[in-house]
Amino acid sequence: MEVSPSAPILLFDSGVGGLSVLSALRKVMPDAPVIYAADMAGLPYGTKSEAQIAARVAGLLGRMSERYRPRLACIACNTASTIALSMVREVLEIPIVGTVPAVKPAALATATGVIGLLGTEATVRQAYVDNLEAEFASDKLLLRHAAPGLVEAAEAKLHGEAVDLSAIRQAVDALNEMASGNRIDTVVLACTHFPLLTEELREAFGEGVNFVDGAEGIARRIAYLTRDQQFDADIAGLAVTTGESASFEKLAPAFARLGIDRLERF
Repeated sequence: MEVSPSAPILLFDSGVGGLSVLSALRKVMPDAPVIYAADMAGLPYGTKSEAQIAARVAGLLGRMSERYRPRLACIACNTASTIALSMVREVLEIPIVGTVPAVKPAALATATGVIGLLGTEATVRQAYVDNLEAEFASDKLLLRHAAPGLVEAAEAKLHGEAVDLSAIRQAVDALNEMASGNRIDTVVLACTHFPLLTEELREAFGEGVNFVDGAEGIARRIAYLTRDQQFDADIAGLAVTTGESASFEKLAPAFARLGIDRLERF
């Protein structure tokens, strides 16, 4: 089926963590029209039940697909992807790209064989992560920690507010204090919010620890799935939120740096 050059790519996240994915996407597809959707009224996802997340994500993406007619949708959220990806694919008739915790590249990168994984409460407990570990890191030690405070810290950073360094320290200490935690040399950032805190995490972990996330892989996948399509570079980017507008407007500079100048309430 022929795709209109004006049809956007829809990036969906619970908040603004997906900006790490948008940044990677802009590097490989600078001319693609993009609509960024932040479900800030539903934030945080990590403390919700699987049923709540699946129903909310599928419902919102269904409504957004009807309104914006995207050529492809990306769930730029590990929590939503690990829980709702299959349901969304059943509901929508467009390609859906999910966000998978980067366990495979971490397993390839580690020299000590000990990998840390930071995610939300919901992501860390998923069988999806168990399966990734069994398939790609069965001969490694994967230490997981739920760090919901990092979501709030990342959101605060993008709003120009002070980052809660105690949340960073708590997450790092929790991993380091696990059995063999002192041998961690690779950390999976299994939430799209967390790469926004790479500088703070690197300082807290110290030298010798590398971080991996899925943003570049997601961008490559989107580029591959849309490789034969035309893009209208004159279509203005748009960001929408389910939350209140005043707080969202404070993010205008962050969006502007990534080519999105219009912010609206969904």
